This record gives sequence, structure tokens and C-alpha cells, in this order.
Amino acid sequence: MIEKSNKIKERSFDFALSIIKLYSELKKYSEIVLLKQLLRSGTSIGANVHEASAASSKRDFLNKMAIASKEARETEYWLKLISESNLISFDFKPVKNRSFVYLKENEDSSSLRSSE
Repeated sequence: MIEKSNKIKERSFDFALSIIKLYSELKKYSEIVLLKQLLRSGTSIGANVHEASAASSKRDFLNKMAIASKEARETEYWLKLISESNLISFDFKPVKNRSFVYLKENEDSSSLRSSE
């Protein structure tokens, strides 16, 4: 369980870095508010997973992981909205797929922890 949590922590951090790089690249072409929303939600996933690793209780852990899961869903939404609006010409599919993976991992980790 701890090993899986560490993997999620590392992967969510890497995802946040990829969102920051994506934001930096895309803002060269267009400064739109949607990109800032993507940046906020995409980096919040890792922050909440990181906080969950130091949770003071099982309930606190589950709460932080639930927030991370919600942020992953929001990130997926912003990626889809920006992609399908055609405001920016960019292939978002790889990033959207990674967002879905983190969402699934967070849900799996939360369900494992709640059954303990």
C-alpha cells in the first residue's frame, strides 16, 4: 500500500510538471483564462496527494485523495474544453490520457485505504 501511494505521489508530481510545461508552451500562442484553470487544477492533484501522504488519520487521507480525484476530473474537463474549442492548435490527447490514469489511480488508492 505504501509503495502504491509513493508511485501515485511521484506520478502526480510528474503530471503537475507536464501541466506546467504545457501551460508555458501554450501561453506563447494565446493567453486565455482556461489555461490558468488548467494549471490550477492540474497542479492541485499532486499537492493533495502529497498532503494525503502525511494525513493525520484515515479520514484525513480519504478526504485529501477525494479532493485530488476531483481535481483530476476538473483537469480532464479543462483539457477537453480547451482541446475541443479549437482556440489552440495542439494535440491534447496524451495529456488527457494521463489525466484519466491519475484519476483511476486516486480512486483505486482511496478504495484500498477505505477498506483497511
